Amino acid sequence: MDEDTGDERLGRRERDILALERRGFSGPGAKERAVREELGLAPVRYYQLLNALLDDPRALAHDPVTVNRLRRIRETRRAERQD
Repeated sequence: MDEDTGDERLGRRERDILALERRGFSGPGAKERAVREELGLAPVRYYQLLNALLDDPRALAHDPVTVNRLRRIRETRRAERQD
């Protein structure tokens, strides 16, 4: 199936975002640098796409460990802001 016809697979950019999230980064700014150099995205746009991806069932099917870990982090941060 083609991605333009409702295929259930993630696109290349979405898979690349999840792959980047699986990596560890050393030092401040390393992740943002990787986002710019490897994905060609501004960090703000990257985090917008990542946040939307965490709510996408295709992302959960593709990489449940990473998506669930990031969902837990997101929920913890939301709860901390509510206090």
